Amino acid sequence: MNNDTPLHRQVHPNWVVAGGVSSQAFMPTRKDQGLLSTYNGDMISPLDSFEHYTTTLGLRSAGVMDVTVEECRELQLPVYQDPQPDFDEHTVIDFTGLSRRIRERKADSLRTSANRRGWILSATAL
Repeated sequence: MNNDTPLHRQVHPNWVVAGGVSSQAFMPTRKDQGLLSTYNGDMISPLDSFEHYTTTLGLRSAGVMDVTVEECRELQLPVYQDPQPDFDEHTVIDFTGLSRRIRERKADSLRTSANRRGWILSATAL
């Protein structure tokens, strides 16, 4: 991965607000243990990531929004590959060790970047 690598994030329909997304889309939940799952855009297209998420994993997505490795690094959020069985493209943004308040601020910054970029793929357009 390099600084320009897009990180595809699947957005749950509940996180869509006024055409963009809420910061929840970029905030790891308790079950994530501080690691926010994304897809390495150098290894998989937005459409293929959407199909993997919705068909293979059977999860709901309103579409794909991107942040870049550089945007994460600017926020001092490490990004690294976390290959899973039959899922080499799995990448995580590491929020571990941060207070809830700091995680919220950083998630909001990522949301702002993603909303500025706009939908990379919208489920309604498929």
